[in-house]
Amino acid sequence: MDGRTFFRAFRSGGGSGGMSELVRLDNVSKVYQGGITGALNNMSVSVEKGEFTAIMGPSGSGKSTMLNLVAGLDRPSSGTVAVGGTNLGNLGESALARFRRDHIGFVFQFFYLLPNLTALENVLIPAQLKGNDANVRGRELMEQLGIPDVADRYPARLSGGQQQRVALARALINNPTLLLADEPTGALDTKTGDQVMELLGQLHRDGQTILLVTHDAKLATRHAARVISVMDGKIVDDARLESPERAPSEVIRVRGEEASR
Repeated sequence: MDGRTFFRAFRSGGGSGGMSELVRLDNVSKVYQGGITGALNNMSVSVEKGEFTAIMGPSGSGKSTMLNLVAGLDRPSSGTVAVGGTNLGNLGESALARFRRDHIGFVFQFFYLLPNLTALENVLIPAQLKGNDANVRGRELMEQLGIPDVADRYPARLSGGQQQRVALARALINNPTLLLADEPTGALDTKTGDQVMELLGQLHRDGQTILLVTHDAKLATRHAARVISVMDGKIVDDARLESPERAPSEVIRVRGEEASR
């Protein structure tokens, strides 16, 4: 089984047909207790199924808050967040946990692997929460991600790149509708980070919807098809890079202007 065929078995939906809306934020604001300025300020945006969208912005701009709201890890102060047509505000905590388990894959900057479990055991956690025996699938997924030899090793014996690939396999094990990645290369060296981004790019080419938070404009424009720039909780730029009038160099220029403010 080649990589393309394999990854199609681990995604929901497809990239060959017309795209449809998967994520929608309507007039979303988020103000943390004691905050004067909102982390998000009346933000409205949608993401289509099959898109690879990067969210960029300086520290404190609201990009990670946006990702956490889409994942149902946090709730907006006002407005609505919907994923796959489901209004997350209508779900209680238990229902939200089931929704994340069934539909969301999350890759973090610092891996968050359980140290007392092997790499394969870490990968299988989400499947076990669904009551599924996914041992074969987990091993196949690790093979396709280039880490079949680390299945029985503990995280302390893995490099940063290997740990992030294990975390990516864990995020994919339940065939998520949406893959969220929060600075997935932030704790990696440049070469290893590029390898992880290539894997995300391959997933996108095979139809996986990806929402990525990153601070690296060049990295985002190299792999994502759309870059949303956020500042002070608001969207200040939204570029679809497949459009000829918005070249990657233009997005990088806009990001440079934001950074200089």
